[in-house]
Amino acid sequence: MPRIPGVNHLRAVRALEKAGFRIARQGKHIVLTDGERILTVPRNNPVNAFTMGRIVQDAGLTEPEFKELL
Repeated sequence: MPRIPGVNHLRAVRALEKAGFRIARQGKHIVLTDGERILTVPRNNPVNAFTMGRIVQDAGLTEPEFKELL
């Protein structure tokens, strides 16, 4: 499992928006969708490295692709 440490939740959301996701709803978590996949990003700063790695995998991105979007 990839580890992506030290990512602020707002930076992660912006990067995922660049990848084609849009915000569906917000609350204690931010829920994003691209029409096919649904991702949930917790409002933690920073987001846990393992959690962020799993979100990136669920988005269908690789670790280098995600880091490029940051």
